[in-house]
Amino acid sequence: MAFYHPLLFALDAERAHGLTVAMLSRWGSLGAPLGADPARYPRLATRVAGIDFANPLGLAAGVDKNGEAIDGFFGLGFGMVEIGTLTPKPQPGNPKPRLFRLVEDKGVVNRYGFNNGGLDAGLARAKAAKRKGVLGINVGANKDAADRIADYRHGVTQAAPIADYVTINISSPNTPGLRDLQHGPALAELLAASREAAGKVPLFLKVAPDLDPAQIDEIARAAIEHRLDAIIIGNTTITRPGVTSPNAAETGGLSGRPLAPLARARLADFRKATGAAMTLIAAGGIDSGAEAYARIRAGASLVQLYSALVYEGPGLAARILTDLDALLARDGFANVAEAVGA
Repeated sequence: MAFYHPLLFALDAERAHGLTVAMLSRWGSLGAPLGADPARYPRLATRVAGIDFANPLGLAAGVDKNGEAIDGFFGLGFGMVEIGTLTPKPQPGNPKPRLFRLVEDKGVVNRYGFNNGGLDAGLARAKAAKRKGVLGINVGANKDAADRIADYRHGVTQAAPIADYVTINISSPNTPGLRDLQHGPALAELLAASREAAGKVPLFLKVAPDLDPAQIDEIARAAIEHRLDAIIIGNTTITRPGVTSPNAAETGGLSGRPLAPLARARLADFRKATGAAMTLIAAGGIDSGAEAYARIRAGASLVQLYSALVYEGPGLAARILTDLDALLARDGFANVAEAVGA
């Protein structure tokens, strides 16, 4: 895929994204080897939330919204692939253009607005996938939903029999009012309903990096009280820390390298707020084995990436696995779990 990189950058960002997913879907259906073989790195195997992962590197939700290239992304070496966000009904999302590269900053701004083909279509693809790793399904609420908590309950109920874990996404900045579910009685009601709907299937919560200390403490307490299995920290940011690209002025959530310092800080905050009693998953600005390792040492049991693929290409997963394995060996860790929060 690296051959196509200059051509993809000549295209509109969303069209390039669509073509990349389509290519990976095709290669995945052929069963062609695309990247690292997770079996090469036994040191990277880890168990989180009762699930065995070949390695701690995951593809974040938003890359393969509709589950069209699950096998292809596993072929790159990811230990987990999280599809979605899927909503009960299909929806087109916000008007185009809505995806913007910040090349000077190695960042991305998007204002997609949960565009997807709907829960039923996404789950059908997930069920048909060969599943060479751990599959997560990320669910959300439709923009026009009269009862958003009911949308989440429905999404979790339908996804749980198919997924290895289900993530409830209440942190996108591109659906008006969605982040209001991150606090108060709405948060408690949502977590209670989702936990019941998930049954014994692990349930993860994805939160925003744009949280103050009181909000972090509230989410941490609620997640522990309602027996969630992990918190993903986090989604895109509405802030623009240190970016220089003209596209930084676009409305939407910022991801990629500029998000890394904020994501690191929120990871530390949640580690402190949960007292290490909650499994944490790091996302945001992870673009190297060194950065993945730093998040693990800071308390993350797993890491996820998205925007770095835009700039580093499909070989990134393999490079991260190689470097992460070497870093663990250098510091005398027999496995990933030993390094978490070390």
